Amino acid sequence: MKFAIFGNTYQAKKSKHAETLFHLLEQHNAQLCICREFYNFLVSDLHLSISSAELFDGDDFTADMVICIGGDGTFLRAASRVGKKNIPILGINTGRLGFLADISPEEMEETFDEIYNNHYKVEERSVLQLNCDDGNLMKSPYALNEIAILKRDSSSMISIHTAINGAHLTTYQADGLVISTPTGSTAYSLSVGGPVIVPHSKTIAITPVAPHSLNVRPIVICDDWEITLDVESRSHNFLVAIDGRSESCKETTRLKISRADYSIKVIKRFNHVFFDTLRNKLMWGADVRE
Repeated sequence: MKFAIFGNTYQAKKSKHAETLFHLLEQHNAQLCICREFYNFLVSDLHLSISSAELFDGDDFTADMVICIGGDGTFLRAASRVGKKNIPILGINTGRLGFLADISPEEMEETFDEIYNNHYKVEERSVLQLNCDDGNLMKSPYALNEIAILKRDSSSMISIHTAINGAHLTTYQADGLVISTPTGSTAYSLSVGGPVIVPHSKTIAITPVAPHSLNVRPIVICDDWEITLDVESRSHNFLVAIDGRSESCKETTRLKISRADYSIKVIKRFNHVFFDTLRNKLMWGADVRE
């Protein structure tokens, strides 16, 4: 098998996990291609010896499977570079929460044995697409987690005129608005009071950030509907964050958000259950005595 490997370049103290990963892949005689930035980090900063690996830049790679070692942020960056390649991604978690990258370093050996025995499952995760006339935003308009519309740091709250399939929904007066996939429901959306959504749900969540009215609540819609946003701001601009990558945008820019025409494939172990992840990651039931 050929693996394309991405990794976090900010966790030198966890280099042992990367070393273990490459040792396991070598045992399986795997063919490797490594993101050049990650390779330089491994060789220069961690002083690892990696033989017979191709290097690539950007999205110029092919593979049977992508491996990313780090946290969910590393997974999101890898997913943006996989894009429409239809290559499944395995996330090894050396970060903190880890909803996307949820294979622990201790599970690596068993997981790769299962992969080589074709004993794993692939989940399809929907992606959001932004359409507008801003060239900077359209360089990378896809989001696996969310697209957030936010006020500038020093500005007053913004007004976000929102329509669904052309029908007016409401005008949010808030610090921002988070449009999230089910995958992103446990990310930024959750931190601002959005609902937890099962990954396989064909839905989109719309959640305001610090709304001026306490009556305004999150809403969940079908993911084949289109969301149109027109923003008013006293500073005449605002921020658009696509999976954390933010750009300033003029208030005259109309934003349209819809489901993309491709999905991201996420590799899970056969014994993986989403509800187990919720209990473990969010500590549901920790305050309940048996």
